[in-house]
Amino acid sequence: MTAKRSPQTGNNLDPWYHHYAERAAGLRASEVRALFAVASRPEVVSLAGGMPYVAALPPDLVINAMDRVMRQQGPVALQYGSGQGVPVLREQILEVMGLEGIRAHADDVVVTTGSQHALELVSKLFLDPGDVVLSEGPSYVTAMVIFKSYQAEVEHVPMDEHGLIPEALRQHIQRLKAAGKTIKFLYTIPNFHNPAGVTLSWARRLEILEIARANDILVLEDNPYGLLYFDQPAPDAMRSLEEDGVVYLGTFSKTLAPGFRVGWALAPHAIREKLVLANEAAVLSPSSFSQLVISEYLATSDWKGQINTFRGVYHERKNALLDALEEYLPGLTWTNPNGGFYVWVTLPEGLDSKAMLPRAVKELVAYTPGTAFFADGDGRRNMRLSFCYPTPDHIRVGIRRLASVLRDELDLLETFAGTGSLNPLRAEGRFNSPPPDIS
Repeated sequence: MTAKRSPQTGNNLDPWYHHYAERAAGLRASEVRALFAVASRPEVVSLAGGMPYVAALPPDLVINAMDRVMRQQGPVALQYGSGQGVPVLREQILEVMGLEGIRAHADDVVVTTGSQHALELVSKLFLDPGDVVLSEGPSYVTAMVIFKSYQAEVEHVPMDEHGLIPEALRQHIQRLKAAGKTIKFLYTIPNFHNPAGVTLSWARRLEILEIARANDILVLEDNPYGLLYFDQPAPDAMRSLEEDGVVYLGTFSKTLAPGFRVGWALAPHAIREKLVLANEAAVLSPSSFSQLVISEYLATSDWKGQINTFRGVYHERKNALLDALEEYLPGLTWTNPNGGFYVWVTLPEGLDSKAMLPRAVKELVAYTPGTAFFADGDGRRNMRLSFCYPTPDHIRVGIRRLASVLRDELDLLETFAGTGSLNPLRAEGRFNSPPPDIS
């Protein structure tokens, strides 16, 4: 008979180490979250986190909405609510999604505690240990944390400047099926991708949906940035083309404020039913107060005009970032997003963005290394730069500091290689580097 394990049989830091469920091994702090403590220091220019610039939101808009909610619906706002969400807000969410071509019924909307929560609920419903999730490479870092927490495998499909590559998707599906793997869904961020900044073309949306239908694969369309375009809107949502095979995730975190923690899932009817049950099991009900404040804001404020204000703020900051890269780091290549928060940078051969990060922080600039966005540790020659939060002046200072770090790194590489000038940032003109590596 096996003796019962003592609570003291863990490692020397956690006496309960051996008592955790196997899936707990997938719960690791992401490289993005680990950066926040350092990057939040006032002297550090943080190009790391994707924090919305909530200061561009006039505080009276929210204060007035809160005041009206408490005066007119206080007892309801402070009470438990429906596990599916407040009906009036679900109706208003239809109008928000309508801006991207989606036509739906409020009964198929499930309000969640941020779209991150919706992503976790979908994963909980669908993923068994050993299942495969197809995802762009690179992909959203915390999505991969969730998939791994349910002991799923993440299979990265290459992308380019037009988004996920359909032919590569076909090849991955064929290979995985031949190996006897079970593919549960395709996770994609089609608009102003995090971290790559690229947008999936309309033609590819059609083709990818056809591939998914032919192979009986659910599409999980995550769209936090879709309304934050600059020069022109992104193509209509994939959900606008396919009702039964797409679960669409949305959020108010980027177009209003993340502190409310309100997102949603639009799902086919049967999946919707299970999402409501999973939502109730996880949180009982999403915050009635937050939902009613957002509903009041949508009903009484020029929310479309406010989104347009955010577009202007982020467009200016993106331009500031690209101008600074052109001036201080012309030897690099990068993506040029038409919306969202992020630019994906490719470094010269030999540099490692993860290894270089501590030296960058020492020089008071932070970024997110490319390795954070791959399940397999790839991306060492990449970094994600976020332009959403710092002012244009701070962005310029941050890139100047980053350029100094990169020059020093390349000088070290040149010294130890002993093969002459390897430093493209010292040379005249533009370094002959490849296009931004999004694969």
